[in-house]
Amino acid sequence: MKKILVVDDEPAIVSAIAYALRREGYEVDTAGDGEEALSKANTFRPNVLVLDVMMPKLSGYDVCRKLEDRDDIGIILLTVKNDIVDKIVGLELGADDYMTKPFEIRELLARVKALLRRLEKNTAEVRSELIEYGLLQVHPDRRSAELGGEPLELTPKEFDLLHLLLSHPQRVYMREELLEQVWDMDYAGGTRTVDIHIQRLRKKLGEPYQNILQTVYGVGYKAVPAGSYS
Repeated sequence: MKKILVVDDEPAIVSAIAYALRREGYEVDTAGDGEEALSKANTFRPNVLVLDVMMPKLSGYDVCRKLEDRDDIGIILLTVKNDIVDKIVGLELGADDYMTKPFEIRELLARVKALLRRLEKNTAEVRSELIEYGLLQVHPDRRSAELGGEPLELTPKEFDLLHLLLSHPQRVYMREELLEQVWDMDYAGGTRTVDIHIQRLRKKLGEPYQNILQTVYGVGYKAVPAGSYS
């Protein structure tokens, strides 16, 4: 049975969402603030976290930051704001989807189901072959990367982006394609998220490995073949 953790400081909203999810057959737990959310994420170990942004103690963004190394949890953010910047911030911090309040419970249920399917698909389709670029090694089976024998601290989305590009060297991806394939999102203005993640990846890779990820101006990004990045 899939587990869903619902986090919101408004009891009526938590109750309504939890009731609807339980009727769909999910095991559900709830929390009323960010600190409780982190505690239950470790004990309840949900598959999906339905997370309000504006909460006491720790915001939803803070929770995302602290869970960024937990790639086994899908996150749907709930926010009263409808500003594209707020949505981009959430995606940059590792959220998988977002909904603006007020929303239809039926739509939330559909998004939870879609996210669970996506998580299962990603797990099933992970390539097990080691990807090597000199001292850079990417291990898809355990979703980790090493540079010179030292682990690279990558967020789940950074890993997904790096893995996708290195798996298809010389394949040029438009920003919209990367947004769709890594974040499963398609919305106006969202390509800034892709640019920021590429910048962060390059910084973490350092010289000369940052040159693996190349900008195709006016189009998007590609990875060069192994050995051609010095």
